[in-house]
Amino acid sequence: MDAKERMSIPRQKVWELAPEERVTNFSEVVFGFDEETAIREAERCLQCKKPKCREGCPIHNDIPRFIRLLREGRIEEGYWADRETNSLPAICSRVCPHEFQCEGFCIRGKKGEPVAIGMLERYLVDWMVANGKNLVKPCAMPKEEKVAIVGSGPAGMTVANLMAHAGYRCTIFESLPVVGGMLGVGIPAYRLPRAIIAAEFDSLKSCGVDVVTNLTIGSDKTLSQLRAEGYDAVFVGVGAHASRKLGVEGEELEGVVHGVDYLRRINLGEEMNLGRNVVVVGGGNVAIDCARTALRTGSDKVFILYRRGKGEMPASRAEIHHLEEEGVKVETLAAPVKIHGDNCRLNKIECIRMELGECDASGRCRPVPIEGSNFMIEADAIVPAISQSVDLGAIDGVELKLSRWNTIEVDELTMQSSVDWLFAGGDAVLGPETAAKAIYQAKEAAESMIRMFEDRDLKEGREPESF
Repeated sequence: MDAKERMSIPRQKVWELAPEERVTNFSEVVFGFDEETAIREAERCLQCKKPKCREGCPIHNDIPRFIRLLREGRIEEGYWADRETNSLPAICSRVCPHEFQCEGFCIRGKKGEPVAIGMLERYLVDWMVANGKNLVKPCAMPKEEKVAIVGSGPAGMTVANLMAHAGYRCTIFESLPVVGGMLGVGIPAYRLPRAIIAAEFDSLKSCGVDVVTNLTIGSDKTLSQLRAEGYDAVFVGVGAHASRKLGVEGEELEGVVHGVDYLRRINLGEEMNLGRNVVVVGGGNVAIDCARTALRTGSDKVFILYRRGKGEMPASRAEIHHLEEEGVKVETLAAPVKIHGDNCRLNKIECIRMELGECDASGRCRPVPIEGSNFMIEADAIVPAISQSVDLGAIDGVELKLSRWNTIEVDELTMQSSVDWLFAGGDAVLGPETAAKAIYQAKEAAESMIRMFEDRDLKEGREPESF
């Protein structure tokens, strides 16, 4: 098939649950490609000599290679080609914002729709599972060194995977009662089924990884205590679990539930009905997740307030599309200025209209309030979902260099902190970011720890095994 024929193939559609069905439950909304559709979509790839998609992928997956193998029917080879760089393909293929990463750089997107890279990656994993294939390589013989991993999110999972398969003894410490970090409590099950997270941890445990939940490093146990217990290195991969407040009058009223707190409570099994009228503030994926979750837990009038225009919303276009299909209205160029209430409970939200003012170097324009444009919205609950921050209580007692954003400062190449035995990655370093970026930094950290251990082995006269 030549380039002209490939260009004539339209992007293949996926099957989805109907909106009226999906708002009643947390079942996965999007179905994967079947074999025929996956191969036809793979045929759209132009196999660029200088693939921009790899540049857009934070993990630098060899995307053209696994797509080529897929369309040649060499599915298992395609999976392992992807797995060379991506330790969590089942997760990344579902939750990565592909339109802003790999697919956003696809040359086909210049004059049409990009190749559905995320769905093709998902097909590789789904095919392996359906055919009973092993999803990970055999574990190595155990070595002497021990590694403590703080946080069980994508960064911690990646370090555990790479270190354990290289033979190092790993223990993951998670403060929550469930594993997966923000994957488990920050992303609804309709986007990431919990069975996928569970399968990843089953794989880790089969390779000797110990997982300790309900234990908070920094309070229940300190990093210094971990060192005293014989851990040769520590990786800090805590997520951005702290919600940023609106900073408006009335935020202390009952009925104000902050975004990541709300998602965490729901994902931990708490039964919450926010009431009939729910307002979500924000334009990112957390705001979208909150609105869609509110629908699924009994609210029937949900809408989003966003202070910029729809085109500036940082959420995935697919998520916005699903949101609107499910009946959520997006009110743009508006922001809350005061929360009104009666008997300590909110009943109205005072908002103001905005207009876009001067733009910064990136082209992002500053929203400016329009004087005298205030209006009221009746509400039973408001869910601020405007940003998150990282609680670095885990590092209490250890003198570390921090960035001006209150994240851990590390060497960009090795992910080593100012304390030689402590490494970090993901949200703890970047602030709230994508799973793929966390995975990339965790991979760099794991490789650095392995080099550190091997250098020590050489000095002590032991023969190291290569990574």
